[in-house]
Amino acid sequence: MEKDSLGEIKIPAKAYYGVQTQRAVANFPISGIKEHKVMVDAFVYIKKAAAMTNSSLGILDKKIAAHIIKAADEILSGKHREHFVVDVYQAGAGTSHNMNTNEVLANRGIELMGGTRGDYKRINPNDHVNMAQSTNDTFPTSMRIACLMMMKELLPVIKQFQQTLEKKAKSFDKIIKSGRTHLQDAAPITLGQEFSGYAKIVEKHYELISGKEKYLSELGIGGTAVGTGLNTHDKYREVMVKNLSKVTGLKFRPAENYFEAMQSMLPFTELSSALKNFATDMTKITNDLRLLASGPTTGFAEIIMPAVQPGSSIMPGKVNPSMAEMMNQVLFQVMGNDFTVTLSSQAGQLELNVMMPVIAHSIIFSMEILKNALNVFDKKCVRGLKADLKKCREYAEKSISIVTALNPIIGYARAAEIAKESVKTGRSIMDVIRDKKIMDEKKLKKVLDLMKLTKPGL
Repeated sequence: MEKDSLGEIKIPAKAYYGVQTQRAVANFPISGIKEHKVMVDAFVYIKKAAAMTNSSLGILDKKIAAHIIKAADEILSGKHREHFVVDVYQAGAGTSHNMNTNEVLANRGIELMGGTRGDYKRINPNDHVNMAQSTNDTFPTSMRIACLMMMKELLPVIKQFQQTLEKKAKSFDKIIKSGRTHLQDAAPITLGQEFSGYAKIVEKHYELISGKEKYLSELGIGGTAVGTGLNTHDKYREVMVKNLSKVTGLKFRPAENYFEAMQSMLPFTELSSALKNFATDMTKITNDLRLLASGPTTGFAEIIMPAVQPGSSIMPGKVNPSMAEMMNQVLFQVMGNDFTVTLSSQAGQLELNVMMPVIAHSIIFSMEILKNALNVFDKKCVRGLKADLKKCREYAEKSISIVTALNPIIGYARAAEIAKESVKTGRSIMDVIRDKKIMDEKKLKKVLDLMKLTKPGL
């Protein structure tokens, strides 16, 4: 049995968490989704750094601090994760998760001291583990830490995908195909040029996402309840940021304005927007690949995707673009998550945004599924793409848009007449030109050299 200001409540005998966590479990049986591992780690890093800071400033007993730190290190090594049980949809601002962390660290620390769980005279969740802190400054700080940790996992996957596209661009460089605009025939292009565009798109998004580290590295820790720093040592903010940088291996700096850092969700809307923008362009790339691989007999069929599973329960031999279809679904989820972040960001009032838990969950979920999906999409699909050289060349030669090369020679109007006749009669552009004796064979082949048409020049 444990007691809080609302009364007594039963706690599972083997649980490291306590009364406030148990109330949250009872109050919020919402999704069954618990806090992501990076949010658990981020909060534990804060508690560890706070114990180090308060101890060094002489306001926390060194023995108590040492056992909080030891309990934190156990969790950071992967132990006791099953005791972080609060649903991601919880009380506003994240008090439930903060207290879940405080209670687990307190009870494990008590055990390490030789005591019994719940003996909070030894280590108290509020008075010791949460010393000089509030949910209101620890939760936004943990969000920043967690996002930076997830970025370190996501960015290398994006970079690897970019490099895969660059390799494909080089290997497809000599493969002539018809360009398409408005889903209609357009001037010739190489498959390599098409893929080089995809690679550059991904490269730019890598730069945009990585650039969000600037504001995420600015911490309002030490603002406590409303940004004033009530109940903190006058050197707490400075030392705390240094200790957080030390224990996480990330580079942090104190906020320029602690009231802004606790009110505004700007760093998270910026990151979420960057993820959404990446998802938008990735949808275009993914859909392009699905179009180019459509067929095999009634579609474009210019590229061939690796077969990863049978495509139909009723049509024998059917193979679908399964990895691309999965990728699209993930990208749509990321876009939806960004809308949640946007709505939640504007829902803050006065000194605090109480919607932080769903903002954190949405962004971390987006980065987790993007990382995982992009990784398997790269390895199981894009790396194994092959080109149908014959099909690509055939479409390029049949395209009426190669007549564009005649504009400087015979003019747009006459070139358009040739194109219309080609479509009407089903003959190639070159055959129509031959019939009309517009130019001799040697000049015709020179003017309509398909590879030359993929480069600047007259």
